Amino acid sequence: MKRIQSIFFLLLLLFIGCKNSTSKQLGKAEKIGAVKPMVSFTFDDGNTSDLANFQFEEWNNMILSHLEKENLKAIFFVTGRNKLDEKGQLLLKSWNNKGHKIANHSFTHPNFNSEKNTSSLFESELKRTDSIISNLSNGIKLFRFPYLKEGQNQAKVDSIRNILAINNYVNGYVTIDASDWFVDQRLRQRIKEVGFEKAEIEKFKAFYMKHIMERADYYENLSYEINQRHINHTLLLHHNLASALFLGDLIEEFKAKGWEVINAEEAYKDQIFENIPSSDFAGESLIYSIAKQSGNYDQTLRYPAEDSRYEKAKMNALGL
Repeated sequence: MKRIQSIFFLLLLLFIGCKNSTSKQLGKAEKIGAVKPMVSFTFDDGNTSDLANFQFEEWNNMILSHLEKENLKAIFFVTGRNKLDEKGQLLLKSWNNKGHKIANHSFTHPNFNSEKNTSSLFESELKRTDSIISNLSNGIKLFRFPYLKEGQNQAKVDSIRNILAINNYVNGYVTIDASDWFVDQRLRQRIKEVGFEKAEIEKFKAFYMKHIMERADYYENLSYEINQRHINHTLLLHHNLASALFLGDLIEEFKAKGWEVINAEEAYKDQIFENIPSSDFAGESLIYSIAKQSGNYDQTLRYPAEDSRYEKAKMNALGL
């Protein structure tokens, strides 16, 4: 009788153990598979000019304040040409000291789809900016292509990719692209024409928010259809007045629409960034390239993926 009781007791322990193990595995699986879209914030260029009514130091700090308020860390892809003087060094230090990663965006911002901009020029551009950011405590070996153009043919793309690898760099891919730079351009032109008080800033903000969210939803839906899961997105924004004025509201809008906002360095740990498109399909956002390579979206993908031509008529109609 005692032996039967012992066996029963052992079986009960095994059952409970299996149940707990299964629960833990399910919990782990739930964490691995995100249940809602996720977005991080990356910024390109690094302007050191005064913009509209704002001194450079002021509007730059406005962007940093938005990020700090949300406890978010971005990755800042900087061009090198204006980072050697006092303002340029101040800009780098301001972002670096706030814990944001500083990455490479070339030295002079050339378009590498142009015949004249060779892979040799690419190597020079990469190394010149690397020499500026490599000593920063938050410097990181990510490179983002100007205009998201990686080369106009397979041989050039392969050559550039080899140069990146030799220099221990990887592509700082964008997954959500947009034309925030064009909204910023139109905003600053309006302020120049009529002054800040009469520029109808709120209307520009409304368009900016709607545009960014529409593009985010587009790339999220396309990505989900391809990958059958929510990936960690990297949103491309620019270091400009629009970001200074509207970033805080944009972050809140993402949250309100059900997105989770995460740090940019964490976003790049997603396996999607190991899915490198073949040389024939390099360029534009990563999601665009993957979709193009699949051959399933030839009738729906536009080229270029994002451009002012798509937003100009809309802004004109709104009087912006």
